[in-house]
Amino acid sequence: MKQHYKGIMNGMPVALVMGGPGKEREISLRSGAAVAGALRDCGAVVTEHDVRGPGFAPPPGTALVYNMIHGTFGEDGGLQSLLDAKGIPYTGEGAEESRIAFDKIETKRRFDLAGVPTCGWRVLNRGEEVACRLPCVVKAPRQGSSVGVHIVSSAPELPAALEDCFLYGDQVLVEEFFAGRELTVGILGDLALPIVEVVPHEGFYDYEHKYTKGATEYHVPAELPGDLAAKVKRAAIKACLALGLRVYSRVDVLLAPDGSLNVLEVNTIPGMTETSLLPKAAAVAGLNFPALCEEIAGLSLLARNR
Repeated sequence: MKQHYKGIMNGMPVALVMGGPGKEREISLRSGAAVAGALRDCGAVVTEHDVRGPGFAPPPGTALVYNMIHGTFGEDGGLQSLLDAKGIPYTGEGAEESRIAFDKIETKRRFDLAGVPTCGWRVLNRGEEVACRLPCVVKAPRQGSSVGVHIVSSAPELPAALEDCFLYGDQVLVEEFFAGRELTVGILGDLALPIVEVVPHEGFYDYEHKYTKGATEYHVPAELPGDLAAKVKRAAIKACLALGLRVYSRVDVLLAPDGSLNVLEVNTIPGMTETSLLPKAAAVAGLNFPALCEEIAGLSLLARNR
């Protein structure tokens, strides 16, 4: 693909933020270190900041805050709201769009309204009587990296799964179980990157499989007929439009043997580690890692200036 923002980072003062207070802190630090190196390769003047909460203040003269905080505070609209109040540009989506995409329940509502293919779901409140058709998937609705996600196959498994999910809040998202190939689609602006198929050596693509070298195979591009690949990409773009997203993201999709789709969620601060999916897809499209980081910066600055 054509790189539209080549050279934009040269000499730019960038505050790269990473870490955060949430469960994805370790992965965020890894993403941040990788991106900091890539931005320096592009000529940016980078300061690195381990941010744990709203006390963060970028250095004077910062032209761009490059947000690599996955999950709580960085991905849920908290950091975005703080930077909006200060008038400082940042990478990724705006505060409200980030909040919506990070909330799996609100995401499901938006998907249903927009006709995005997604499986049946319900919300279970703390203390409510449990009546879940099995198998099902229970999720903590405001976590990332598969934290608080459980596939429940039998009734004895359900109490422990719910107990874990309720550690993160008073609501749990319960989804119908949907068996299918695990696909993910990186989105840059309005462009869908080559589809990645994720094949864990066992189980599903959980936290351990995501961040352990050798635990998962990746096929890029996924082996799909052209019409089916186009269908998956259309669904991914439709999901982003349903949530008002316009900068960059990664859309997770399940593909059933009959060709039906289940769009799971959209990640607005996807991982940027050596095992991460967005960089793999971008590389196949012709963008090496520094070029991808530069494109994200350019798309973000365009969004902030609208």
